[in-house]
This record gives sequence, structure tokens and C-alpha cells, in this order.
Amino acid sequence: MRKTDRYRVHGANSLWHVYKTVPFWKVIKNFIIIQLARYTPFLKLKNAMYRTFLRMDVGNETAFGLMVMLDIMFPEKIHIAENTVIGYNTTILAHEYLIEEYRLGEVYIGEEVMIGANSTVLPGVTIGDRAVVAAGTVVHKDVEAGTFVAGNPMRMIFTKEEMQERKQNDTFFQKADDQT
Repeated sequence: MRKTDRYRVHGANSLWHVYKTVPFWKVIKNFIIIQLARYTPFLKLKNAMYRTFLRMDVGNETAFGLMVMLDIMFPEKIHIAENTVIGYNTTILAHEYLIEEYRLGEVYIGEEVMIGANSTVLPGVTIGDRAVVAAGTVVHKDVEAGTFVAGNPMRMIFTKEEMQERKQNDTFFQKADDQT
């Protein structure tokens, strides 16, 4: 189960209550920063924009691909460790507005994680260190460190041990180890 805080609303659906939950000017500022960063080809600049203006926790050498869409209302709830790759057009959410409630949840993405293009990370999930998320995956629950997951619904393809074995048997990595 995802770790989210739930808030009940009455009357119109929760999106009609949005500016009771997040200030209007914060959303405008975040929108501008996120849109500029989505098309910025300079990774250091993009990370600096996220850290400075959105108060995100972004590790060194993390790379956000072109058009990554971050949560526009609560980007400060997204935490990404070092040397992670977030693929093209991926969406990372820290909120969800539903009919009778809205939910907020911190997102934690570990070190050296690879998230494939066009994936969606839902609020309240943790993706462990060195995990791999295949392109197009909807991450709706926690991902264990070192595992490979894919699909909608998301399912485990390889365990941490299977991933380690695959790397050990990969001649590409054996050649790289011989050269060092």
C-alpha cells in the first residue's frame, strides 16, 4: 500500500478545492519553473532549478530526461538520490485529487535508479537503490532495491539476485571490468 495522507472534501470534487490545499501563486511559480526545466538541455541547470526554486531534494549527478513532468503542486515532496536517471516524459506525482478526497505522499527514489521513458510514479512510493523501472511502467507500490519491474499493473520481472546474476553473465560488463 502506498504511504499517503488522505483528506476528505465535501461538495464538489477535490480538484475544485485545490487552492484551499495549495496557494495559487505557488502553483503558478512551480508551473513556470517546471516548464522551463522540462526543455532545458543542461542537467546541472535543471537540477539547480529544482533544488532552488522547488525545494526538491535532488542528488548529485541525477539526470532528468527531456520533458519529465514533476508534481506541480507539491514538488518538495519528491526526493531523488544520487546518480539516478529519470527517462523522457516520465511523470512523478506527490498528490492525487479524487472525487471525495485528495491524497498527498512523499516519493523517495534511491541511488542509481533507472526509470524508463513514459513511466508514471504515483504518490507515496519508494523506489529502492539500483532498481530498474521499465519504460511505460505505472509505479503504484514500492519497488525493492536492485529489482527490475515493468508494466501496468507493475510487476517484478527480475529479483535483485537475478539482476546481479544477469550482470555477472553479461560479456559487455566482463570486458569493462577487464579494462580497468
